[in-house]
Amino acid sequence: MSKLYFYYSAMNAGKSTSLLQSNYNYLERGMKTLLFAPKIDTRFGPPAIYSRIGLKQAAKLFDEEFGFYNYIQERIKKEGSFDCALIDEAHFLTKQQVAQLVIITKRLALPVLCYGLRSDFLGEPFTGSQYLFAWADKLTEIKTICYCGSKATMNMRIDEKKRPVDSGSQIQIGGSESYVSVCMKHFVESIKQIGEIALQKPKPMEVKQ
Repeated sequence: MSKLYFYYSAMNAGKSTSLLQSNYNYLERGMKTLLFAPKIDTRFGPPAIYSRIGLKQAAKLFDEEFGFYNYIQERIKKEGSFDCALIDEAHFLTKQQVAQLVIITKRLALPVLCYGLRSDFLGEPFTGSQYLFAWADKLTEIKTICYCGSKATMNMRIDEKKRPVDSGSQIQIGGSESYVSVCMKHFVESIKQIGEIALQKPKPMEVKQ
């Protein structure tokens, strides 16, 4: 049975590179793939998936209103079966879109490979990642390292002077000039969000009569 896969990591771990390598492996074997990338990321010009090492591949852009199930179903009707769908920056997916990907794997028998971040610059989960963690058939971490040498799991936003940023909108498109990957120890030391949550007074549990 086809599965929904979620490959997750901190920033700059090579997610797009891994996606493009997986896509190449399918194409090399004469298989057909569908590639998707978020419309919100326009840093590199034409619609494409770009990696930090210079690889790129054209992709269908999606926004929060894009319907994956209907789009893929129509492509299959017109062009025949596909062998895999690959989605870059999958943390930008909505809950409904993740649900559509689940249905695509089960009803259309199409494997779906998603690549994305697990949390934002304050340690809060992205909606897409939250539901991929809950509903994906297989979870795989793509590892990278903090400047201290430990495994990096968190994304820290920085300003033009490389200082940690602890406020702002959840979505700010950027690369190594705007984000660094750090371990939890250095994230907690620089961003106070988790420490403040830990010190909050617990709210009394409501008991319904």
